[in-house]
Amino acid sequence: MSIDQSEKLKLIRDSERLKSKEVAELVGLNYSSYHGYESGKAKMSMEAGIKIFKHPRFRKYRDWFMFDETDPASGQIAPALAHFGPENPTSSHSDQKTG
Repeated sequence: MSIDQSEKLKLIRDSERLKSKEVAELVGLNYSSYHGYESGKAKMSMEAGIKIFKHPRFRKYRDWFMFDETDPASGQIAPALAHFGPENPTSSHSDQKTG
């Protein structure tokens, strides 16, 4: 299951609780260029991707962004707001009492 590049950028930004302009400023990209990547109106260049994922705040998402892979042991994670797993998660109710 692969998510669009633009959606992945939004998930990363939301997970870091940043605005688009803040991300662009942090990594040294022009805001309108970054906004184009995030809105899906432009494809991100290799140079822009390097700027984003070389930044210490975003490095942890590199493998997820590029390969849809995570490795928490090596610090590679997915954004906290990304949805993984079944579309309709179910939980069975237990009749056990607690306390």
